[in-house]
Amino acid sequence: MSAANREDAIRRFYLDHLPGSRMEKSHLEAPCPFCGTDSSGQAGILMVNMDPDSGFMGYYRCTRRCSPGGFPAFFAKMRGIDPSVVPGFDPDREPFVRDTILPTRNLNLEINKFQSLMGDRQYAHFNQYGISPAVVKQMGIGYNGRYLVFPYVLEDNNCHSARCILPEREEDSFWQGDEPFTVGDFRIYNTRDIDRCEGGALFVTDGEINLLALTHLGYPGIAVPHVSDLNILTPERLANIHRVFLIVNHTPEADQAARFLAIRLGYKSRILKWPFHMKRGYHLRDLAQETGEDLGPAVSRMLHSSKAFSPFSPPEKEHRLLLRSLEREKGKSLLGMPTGFEKLDQALNGLRGINIMGGPPKAGKSCFFMQISTEMAKNRIPVIYYDFENGRQKIYSRTLCRLSRLSEKEIRHDTMDPKKRMGFREAKDSILELLSFFRVVTDRKLGPDIMRRKIDFLQHETGTDYTLVVVDSLHKLPFKNLSERRTGIDEWLRNMESMRDEQNVTFLVTSELSRGEGGHYDRTPDMASFKES
Repeated sequence: MSAANREDAIRRFYLDHLPGSRMEKSHLEAPCPFCGTDSSGQAGILMVNMDPDSGFMGYYRCTRRCSPGGFPAFFAKMRGIDPSVVPGFDPDREPFVRDTILPTRNLNLEINKFQSLMGDRQYAHFNQYGISPAVVKQMGIGYNGRYLVFPYVLEDNNCHSARCILPEREEDSFWQGDEPFTVGDFRIYNTRDIDRCEGGALFVTDGEINLLALTHLGYPGIAVPHVSDLNILTPERLANIHRVFLIVNHTPEADQAARFLAIRLGYKSRILKWPFHMKRGYHLRDLAQETGEDLGPAVSRMLHSSKAFSPFSPPEKEHRLLLRSLEREKGKSLLGMPTGFEKLDQALNGLRGINIMGGPPKAGKSCFFMQISTEMAKNRIPVIYYDFENGRQKIYSRTLCRLSRLSEKEIRHDTMDPKKRMGFREAKDSILELLSFFRVVTDRKLGPDIMRRKIDFLQHETGTDYTLVVVDSLHKLPFKNLSERRTGIDEWLRNMESMRDEQNVTFLVTSELSRGEGGHYDRTPDMASFKES
């Protein structure tokens, strides 16, 4: 069904099943069929969102909050209407069913007692965020004498767990109820809105207070206690929701958690963005305190500017990266980085990508890569040299010997004529300048994430956006389990491919060759000859 046809079908559905309904701007209004009359003999007004750009078209709610709101499927269920007439009805849909047997014992009586203990001071706490007493009562929130009690009511309308939070100090909290109902997807607050919003839209946020601010505005939604709990939401749990709006606190960690959830949920997800100037940790409760009655328009603007989530990089960004790459390569005689070794540059057209050099033990692999990397560092190409063979000082002394054209014995015994002494002094000055671009790392607790961060640091310190990483050697990289070295090597290579593409890194990697028959190295090597890879 196209979007236009779906909108028309929703409009016709409510007009057919809401007697006395009339259009008022972007809403359909009618006497609420769910609530009784008040002292004046009047029922509440049922308002149905008919704005196709709002993201919540078809959502109804009573102005007196006599019953929870929902979308056409829930309206039909509450009114006893044949579900086949509901717009978008899918007779083959699979409802969510818990495989946990819910106990008969619950917290309902205790929750009712806590609700009766709510007083002016507790309602004032919510009022500072613009949350009315009607919303607090609708959500069944109580007070146990010290903590506010937020009941986590399940689909069977029973409460088996509640989160108790100290007012003004949310980090002070604990769970009440059976422990099995305080973990996993039992940590979804207002979970019943998932069924009410079948075929429609739903907010997902972190923190109960932030959800209450949305509830006050008339939006449906669920919350988890913390952004780290977003991972409990699964595509299966939200399978019947047409669109999910994610709004989380303004931190990189929360944004990343929201992105991970959006990737799992697919194109139905939309992440609401905070303006960049907002302070770290900013959330709906802060916005409500600052804007007061303007919270609704502010959230509406964020909704309208939100876009369907995509895990792909925007075309504009990819275009900029392409142009930047072309500009960087303009006028270069080589496709890759120049090594300073003419024959090597001609053979490889410069270093690029992942280059692995194999050879038997003591063949000079490390020595050759030391020469290449220090020569490139001299030409101000940032180099990280991961050494698991020789040690940092040995690499420095070998480099100093090469630059000064002196042997270790001559340096150690100080047997230099005036000309050699001058060359040695120049070599020491040269290596000092070189070390700004040549960093040797011998950390055996190395992991891919640490390697990525070191690359970021060196690129920042040298003002470059490219790096040469030397690994000596492949089979001596740290692994979680030495018995799984082969799979560990393959995993490292996959991470190198990722760093190559994401951080503009070129790799030089040494690897020993496997022995041939009789334990010799005299056979002609091929790709299968690299040791343990």
